Amino acid sequence: MSLIGIIGGSGLSQYPGLQIDESRDMETAFGMPSAPLRIGRLNQHQVVFLPRHGDNHHIAPHRINYRANIDALRQLGVSHILAVAAVGGISEEYGPGTLAVPDQLIDYTHSREVSFFSDAFSADKHIDFTYPYHPAVREAILEAGRKLTLNPVDGGTYGAVQGPRLETAAEIRRMAKDGCDLVGMTGMPEAYLAKEAGIPYATLAVVANWAAGVTGSELSMAEIEQTLAGGIDNVRALIAGVIGLPSLR
Repeated sequence: MSLIGIIGGSGLSQYPGLQIDESRDMETAFGMPSAPLRIGRLNQHQVVFLPRHGDNHHIAPHRINYRANIDALRQLGVSHILAVAAVGGISEEYGPGTLAVPDQLIDYTHSREVSFFSDAFSADKHIDFTYPYHPAVREAILEAGRKLTLNPVDGGTYGAVQGPRLETAAEIRRMAKDGCDLVGMTGMPEAYLAKEAGIPYATLAVVANWAAGVTGSELSMAEIEQTLAGGIDNVRALIAGVIGLPSLR
């Protein structure tokens, strides 16, 4: 039976609808995950929930122990990972409040531990990353969204930046020229580590704001938080819909 892992991002550090059977502290060969892993049930389906920024959103994007997070999920036998991420919108169709399921990414991060094999590398550890998001998990998110008439945008390129600062307008202009539609701080190396671990992974991106310089106005964290709070019920409903699909069971 499948066990789906949910990685919660900004706006989803807690999961009130999850019936928790066990909260497990886990130590991995790469250190401790961001928080205890919640093993429980969502609409009668077993899931594992992990907030990537910690229970109180206290871990900065560049300080997250992505290796420990993915390895802990692997140890628990997670079969698929659904990662929720708050992002900024760059392209016109990715305005605030939009849900999107990106199909590509560009990595602008640096100085992060990016591989399980950093200290035990060999030639066979060059893992193909042509398509960073698993097509079956992407399609499950899209199918659940269509059934709920939430209609998430199918596709787009996620640009992963270092953080924790927000971007400059010039950086966003460069990212737009590179082909990025969305900008976020946690997409890498999380997606690649899931690939190394052999766990099908996809991202549900929640657009919290227009990226820097798109509208000419400065970014307001109060407005970003308000947008996330307004859309979190849709995110939870969509996740519940994904969990119940036969294609992922």
